[in-house]
Amino acid sequence: MTSNLGIVKTQSITLPDLRLDNGSLLSPLILAYETYGKLNEQKDNAILVCHALSGDAHAAGYHSREDKRPGWWDEYIGPGKAFDTEKFFVISSNVIGGCKGSSGPLTINPVSGRQYGSSFPFVSISDMVKAQKLLVESFGIEVLHCVAGGSMGGMQALQWSISYPESLTNCIILASAPEHSAMQIAFNEVGRQAILADPNWNEGLYDENAPRKGLALARMVGHITYLSDDKMREKFGRNPPSGNLLNSDFAVGSYLIYQGESFVDRFDANSYIYVTKALDHFSLGKGKELTAALRPARCKFLVISYSSDWLYPPAQSREIVKSLEASDKRVFYVELQSKEGHDSFLLPNSKQSDVIAGFLDHAN
Repeated sequence: MTSNLGIVKTQSITLPDLRLDNGSLLSPLILAYETYGKLNEQKDNAILVCHALSGDAHAAGYHSREDKRPGWWDEYIGPGKAFDTEKFFVISSNVIGGCKGSSGPLTINPVSGRQYGSSFPFVSISDMVKAQKLLVESFGIEVLHCVAGGSMGGMQALQWSISYPESLTNCIILASAPEHSAMQIAFNEVGRQAILADPNWNEGLYDENAPRKGLALARMVGHITYLSDDKMREKFGRNPPSGNLLNSDFAVGSYLIYQGESFVDRFDANSYIYVTKALDHFSLGKGKELTAALRPARCKFLVISYSSDWLYPPAQSREIVKSLEASDKRVFYVELQSKEGHDSFLLPNSKQSDVIAGFLDHAN
């Protein structure tokens, strides 16, 4: 174990209901979450971190001494780290529509007594944020010191700034975008179609016979977009696999097969469809439309992009920055040099730590 947070526990809260953007009533509303650090007496030191597509509430620390890996942002959450838990009370929750404890396709429909499956209502990024707001309020927190997230988490952070402008002081957006391009939608669509083509799909009403092959293929497609060409060339080149040639002629193919097969043990195919659709339908527009959409925001912004990220390229981050500036918002922008691709925001990076810590140190 290397995390200085030690053992942490995922908790759960059940709330009466949530009215979704499409008019559906989600009742009850279940949210899985973790917290790190202590909420001060004034309740003004809370930071909400929002996860990406395949993330969950487990952002830092370990669940047991046998865990091989800590939470997905452990590098940045903890005593003395960028999100310093000696100063801040950090909250992380699983999005609704997900599959790690919050209301989603795997939860029980109180009407039928069975898992929702594909009958779960469509959820938007805005719905995810509304659920998070209820969680934050359950702590008695009126104003968050900061909301932060990368990729899909960045979209949630951006939505927070305009849905609840009086409820946050600072906003950190990493490797994200104001809306998906046609190419970004295309990659997600291929993943969804792989799931739908699986013989075990059964219109999304599967039990133990889940569409594992389709979900594995979806993850393989997605994982390609998380790495840069330079990183893949450095890591794999044209090398043969170390294992069975029947699986793939190349090391990169063997790696992707492993990523797909391991993913199906921790994720749900229906949730993959729901969350990627929420991503694709999120849109604050471009140009003047984006500027108008961001006008309600009152917080200070930090926007970070990565030079090698071709899934959410720096140009999309600069669109956000340009529109924030056009609407007279306080915004700081940093493009970090990195060869890791889109996954850069999740990986150890001392410059990223310094930028985040410096922003929070001077936040008010």
